[in-house]
Amino acid sequence: MKKIGLIGCGKMGSALWEGIVASGVCSGQDGFLFDTYAPAAEELAEKTGANLCASNAEVVAQSDAILVCVKPQGMLETLAELGETQDKLLISIAAGVKIATIEAAVAQSHRVVRVMPNTPSLVGMGAAGFARGSSATDADAQLTQQLLESVGYACEVAEGDLDAVTALSGSGPAYVFLLIESLIAAAQEQGLSPEIARQLAVQTVGGAAKMVEQTGEEPGVLRENVTSPNGTTFAALESFRGDDFSAIVKRALDAARDRSVELGRG
Repeated sequence: MKKIGLIGCGKMGSALWEGIVASGVCSGQDGFLFDTYAPAAEELAEKTGANLCASNAEVVAQSDAILVCVKPQGMLETLAELGETQDKLLISIAAGVKIATIEAAVAQSHRVVRVMPNTPSLVGMGAAGFARGSSATDADAQLTQQLLESVGYACEVAEGDLDAVTALSGSGPAYVFLLIESLIAAAQEQGLSPEIARQLAVQTVGGAAKMVEQTGEEPGVLRENVTSPNGTTFAALESFRGDDFSAIVKRALDAARDRSVELGRG
């Protein structure tokens, strides 16, 4: 069994690590953790049976693959503290930090995979895209996918597509939260209590997503199936079309993608 390291025990790092242990991809005793905020690493180690390390370099020395779950602005400093150990797999979740930047920072002494996860990983429903670096192997990609699938869905893409992944699934949960928020507010204005409006909105959005997943039907087909001519759903959809709902969504994703590109350059 592979020994997995985790540098950065914040919410995303902890979610990934707990999912990895719960799925059996790695046992707690084969995990090695470090965080500059010691209580975070201590709590996660106690919860999962993992080993606490005293530094980033110790994590790297003890592990076959290392999840680097630090903020983008702290990435280069973290990479400078990996020590002299060579040829390990580094899996980075730092948004906007390109593979070439990471490889240059470690003088290409490690294999690199770059990941764009999302926050539903915290509840085991994540969606992630990943891209491999210049020396990452098929086995590295397979291990990365296995680790990410412990908290949801994962797919390999070209690094150039990670900006689109960021716009769709990376930022996407916020779009859905906005939809749910708006549904709740509108339902309350129509007289429903906050509790009932919230529950109905959450169940409706979750149920619709589950239908797309489980039936295998295209969303457009499912939409048409529930739209009677001149019925209530038809009236609502006509209102959406009047506001050019599809164009609104496209502009939002384009804006997120373009910002991702900008961050990657800077």
